[in-house]
Amino acid sequence: MSFRFACPILLAVLGALLAAWLVHRHFRKPASVTFSLASQLARMSGEAGSLLARLPDGLRVLALVLLVLAAARPQLYNVSREVLSPGVDIMLCLDTSGSMAGLDFELYGKPVTRLTAVKKVVSDFISKRPDDRMGMVVFGEEAFTQAPLTMDKGLLLNLVDSMQIGMAGDSTAIGEALAVSGKRLKDLKAPSKVVILLTDGNSNAGGITPSEAAGALKALGIKVYTVGVGGRGEAPFLVDTPFGKRVIYQRIDLNEDALREISGATGGKFFLASNTSELSKIYRTIDSLEKHEVKAREFFHYRELYAFLLVPALVLLLLELGLRLTVARVLP
Repeated sequence: MSFRFACPILLAVLGALLAAWLVHRHFRKPASVTFSLASQLARMSGEAGSLLARLPDGLRVLALVLLVLAAARPQLYNVSREVLSPGVDIMLCLDTSGSMAGLDFELYGKPVTRLTAVKKVVSDFISKRPDDRMGMVVFGEEAFTQAPLTMDKGLLLNLVDSMQIGMAGDSTAIGEALAVSGKRLKDLKAPSKVVILLTDGNSNAGGITPSEAAGALKALGIKVYTVGVGGRGEAPFLVDTPFGKRVIYQRIDLNEDALREISGATGGKFFLASNTSELSKIYRTIDSLEKHEVKAREFFHYRELYAFLLVPALVLLLLELGLRLTVARVLP
């Protein structure tokens, strides 16, 4: 919910008039009577009497301020959108195998696992595409749909945040992951259907080869962007040993040729990211490549708040009038 004044110009004009009236009241000579012992009368009235005499003016000023605010029509509002044309359908195909535990990435100056860096970058990517349907497939030894295509970006962000290393097994079934992603996209009518495959290893599990899956996706008109994660050397891993947690170095074989073949066969592109900065640039590049004009209609829903100011203002004016006619009456 957001707040606004529907008539801000009226607020400025009436506010200026009210301010001018207050200045005039302040410098205007007050009503008085000539009496030789006025000082004694003042002592007789006391401080309470002086405050009581000023109370009606204070009530009037407060009432006028509320009336000015009410006249400007304060409102609470929200905006809803109806998408009139489809955007891009995107399946995020993310590797959660054991090799994603490599500590060769950094976030905010601290070493983190590859999966942690991927989660941050993918979350940013999801947040920047509010008009596209997105889904998510996670894979390791197996591949399964974590989220079907949806416009609910909050759901996707929560699912990305909950991803864990090894949740689909420790091996890497790239062919199976592509097949599951293609199954989710094949029957949909969208101007562009895209799979973003992110992995740091070589396909070593599953009954479908990456090239077979790429051929099937090409036939379905689905474009695949492949993102290889990790450097070409050894990567540090934190492992449990009889002497506690230790860092060891292992070499992970990333099959760049296979990823290039998949992207090339489907009309996509291959990217290689060896650090968090490069990974962010890759997703920004994909974001710029897969743009589609989306027509949407916006609906504004308003809740008028002037009654919450108008009613107290009228009560204050009635109270002022009552005081002036009774205990705070001024002799003519």
